[in-house]
Amino acid sequence: MSRRILVVEDNPDLAFGLRNNLEIEGYEVSVAEDGLTGLDLALRTAPDLLVLDLMLPGLDGYRVLQGLRQQGSAVPVLVLTARGDEADKVRGLKLGADDYMTKPFGLLELLARVEALLRRAAPAPAVAPAPASAPLRFGQVEIDTAARQVRRGGVEVALTPKELDLLLALIGRGGRIATRVELMREVWGHRAAIISRTVDTHVAELRRKLEIDPANPRHILTVRKAGYRFQG
Repeated sequence: MSRRILVVEDNPDLAFGLRNNLEIEGYEVSVAEDGLTGLDLALRTAPDLLVLDLMLPGLDGYRVLQGLRQQGSAVPVLVLTARGDEADKVRGLKLGADDYMTKPFGLLELLARVEALLRRAAPAPAVAPAPASAPLRFGQVEIDTAARQVRRGGVEVALTPKELDLLLALIGRGGRIATRVELMREVWGHRAAIISRTVDTHVAELRRKLEIDPANPRHILTVRKAGYRFQG
């Protein structure tokens, strides 16, 4: 069955080009020309991937992305925008974008990123259920990895998917240092698409949500000129 992609783009020529090339690759493509329509279609039709422009009439891409995540949608989102400022990229990634391309972009690179996002989002092959693993714990924090739920002092903490992936990547190193490049590759998939401050921004959010004193963290530690290290 064809994978379904929703393109939310108000430039008719660009939207036509994207639709045409994605359909040539075998995808089933829908197009929305404004943010409100795009958000409605994404929530109603649950596409396999959303290609989202930021500068949209009615409802900008940031609010579309925020609305999706607030409604519990985990659809992978590839942001397309003419805005190349670092602050705009960080804002989009913090709201739950999975990848980011600045216009103008190369078609082959876009198709490669679409394929990579769909591959990472594909469900794993069915296997016999494994025994339930014990929750991970540190300080007041408990992580149910199977359910992807985090609690602090018994109260659920709302981590974004990337924040949780980053936390698990740090914990999984057993106290060894993880460089920013290693974390970008492991958590975001392809290093060239991600700006260096993305890791720092997500670490700051994890500390704010999970550390008792974020300014003096006990568990998610900075290793100067190297990266980060988790301490249980």
